[in-house]
Amino acid sequence: MRALNVAFDAFDAAPGSAWLAERLADLAVDALIDEADLSPKPALVDRRSSGAHTDLHLGLMHASALSLWPAFKQMADAAIAIGELNPALREIIGRLGREGEAAMMRTTNGVNTHRGAIWALGLLVTAAALNPDDLSPEGLSRRAGQLALIEDRHQTANQSQSHGQAVAQKYGAMGAREQAQAGFPAVTQTGLPQLLRSRAAGHGEQNARLDALLAIMTTLSDTCVLYRAGEAGLHAMQHGAQQVLDAGGSATLSGRRALNQLDQQLLSLNASPGGAADLLAACLFIDRLEPALGDATRNV
Repeated sequence: MRALNVAFDAFDAAPGSAWLAERLADLAVDALIDEADLSPKPALVDRRSSGAHTDLHLGLMHASALSLWPAFKQMADAAIAIGELNPALREIIGRLGREGEAAMMRTTNGVNTHRGAIWALGLLVTAAALNPDDLSPEGLSRRAGQLALIEDRHQTANQSQSHGQAVAQKYGAMGAREQAQAGFPAVTQTGLPQLLRSRAAGHGEQNARLDALLAIMTTLSDTCVLYRAGEAGLHAMQHGAQQVLDAGGSATLSGRRALNQLDQQLLSLNASPGGAADLLAACLFIDRLEPALGDATRNV
């Protein structure tokens, strides 16, 4: 650990690297806030309501996102200081993620607002800091997946078994950990392509983001939904999201009607697609990296 501290001391003297770490943390928090603000999301916290949640509201989601900025910045710092994918980096990222989760819980008085997002965005922030010359979705998700595959020796048995993982095992679903280890296929193969298609069709940015969320929902085995509503809830989410897209997406009148029906159905089942929301935040983070950092990082 002394060697790492020395590396961080040297890093602190490099203003360009400090800028990169801070900017990556900014972008991660922005992605979380933009996801929370996006409306109307089916059964999720947004500008209209708390969705299927009795313990969450939009202000709490904002406060939670802001509380995670130091953790994301420190993850980027660690990646820049170590400079390669290895067990030491994985264990430091794991520790910083747990510390970030504790800070989040203090902010929210014990409400789990962004646990899955800390995992997803923490890996992506680290992956971006490791090689800012390759911010492509493919390169970024590949590095994040490689990092997720490395074992964290300091993760306790209790920490390693979240509700989501227990549900994933019960139903044989791909949970958040497996999504990351596979390189976030729900983001790179489904969410991002739909985001770009809807933009190209002139649907407007908010509708494009809603369509990206719906596309993720069509295929994701969302463990939040499985935990709350079982396989019936998961089928309702996937089938209903596909119906919205088949009706033309959230920018069309028929698509909005289908979206409202999906919202009401998921609310009746108490099924909130929180896993899809976390991956939408990851999608928004990846989408804005190249425009926000592209040329500037090459001068760092």
